[in-house]
Amino acid sequence: MYDWLLFLHLISAFLLGVTVVIYSAVAIGVATPGRTLFVADRCWDVGGLGTLIFGIWLALNLDQYDFFDGWILGALALWFVATGLGQSIQRRMNAPEGEGDETRALASLHWIRTIVIIGLLVLMIWKPGA
Repeated sequence: MYDWLLFLHLISAFLLGVTVVIYSAVAIGVATPGRTLFVADRCWDVGGLGTLIFGIWLALNLDQYDFFDGWILGALALWFVATGLGQSIQRRMNAPEGEGDETRALASLHWIRTIVIIGLLVLMIWKPGA
């Protein structure tokens, strides 16, 4: 059971990585069709939900980890921050022309989300305090 949960958790995390890579291309100015952003957003939806569900399931399944370990709570907090930043980016990109923020603000939000996700990966890999 552990191996399957870990596999699904990691596949979900790779889907989050797909979103980061696609939005990084947008942030540096690569022209992307709307369909590409749609795929990136769906990867975030599925990957985000998968990492959350399978990550919590893993934490509850293993005796060595407690749901209230600091690194798990920190990862959950960073997950919510990254998701909130992503929703903000989506709303602003989907705003009618002239109502959305300029490209520089969207790129800044994306790079902040990318840093948050890197922090999340650091917590997942090194598990400080575990």
